Amino acid sequence: MRLKGGKQSRNVEDRRRVSGGAVGGIGGVALLAILAIGYFTGIDVTPLLQGASQQQSGPPRDLSPQEQQAGEWVSGVLATTETVWANQFRQELGRDYRPPVLVLFSGVTQSPCGGASGATGPFYCPGDRKAYLDTEFFATLASRLGAKGDFAAAYVIAHEVAHHVQNELGILGEANSMRAQATEAESNAISVRIELQADCLSGVWASKVDHLLDPGDLEEALNAARMIGDDTLQKRAGQVPQPHTFSHGTSAQRAKWFATGYEAGEIAACDTFRARTL
Repeated sequence: MRLKGGKQSRNVEDRRRVSGGAVGGIGGVALLAILAIGYFTGIDVTPLLQGASQQQSGPPRDLSPQEQQAGEWVSGVLATTETVWANQFRQELGRDYRPPVLVLFSGVTQSPCGGASGATGPFYCPGDRKAYLDTEFFATLASRLGAKGDFAAAYVIAHEVAHHVQNELGILGEANSMRAQATEAESNAISVRIELQADCLSGVWASKVDHLLDPGDLEEALNAARMIGDDTLQKRAGQVPQPHTFSHGTSAQRAKWFATGYEAGEIAACDTFRARTL
């Protein structure tokens, strides 16, 4: 993805300078072991890191050149989402788009939606209209999950921004209210439709930045969508896929809906809630 010299977003909150050698009394080696549990099993290990709010912090640390570069790149990707969704909201909906803030953190941080860690992966919190990202997740995405390439990482950012788009449209709040009154299986089914819609909206974004893509970029995003499907993640964890536990959709579904958004290039194509088949 060609971003060099492009616009940088001002909506980035960088918390990575906060230093801390231990989290809630958890040493570095133990912390890495706990994070590995989350990465490779799909289990949210945030409860194991509840001491994060009492993070032992020292003086602010300097960012490495690699961290600085990652932050600049993320800011560039975020800027493209701001341009795309401002245009789409104006053209399709006749209204203004209010962009989210993207929080960059290292290791652990806090949000109104609970503790955030590398184990939880990137996520969007409607409580403060912010997306949260530990840029180390990109390395995990490439080396552990088999989703290599800069556009695979850009897709991850676009997906979290898409949840903000859903929030702006009132979809996310309504869907979460439905989930609160549903059985666990029903809640998971609603969650799948939320996530697949976000994949579709990510595809809409991708269609609008087509001029910035390098050969192979689109396949990188499709591959990333397939690599983080519920069935694939459960198989990788040594489990037999259990469809009633799926919360994000299968690999085939995630790739399909991303492609749907890319081919249509409009929000209207992404109504997964009315789709008879996913």
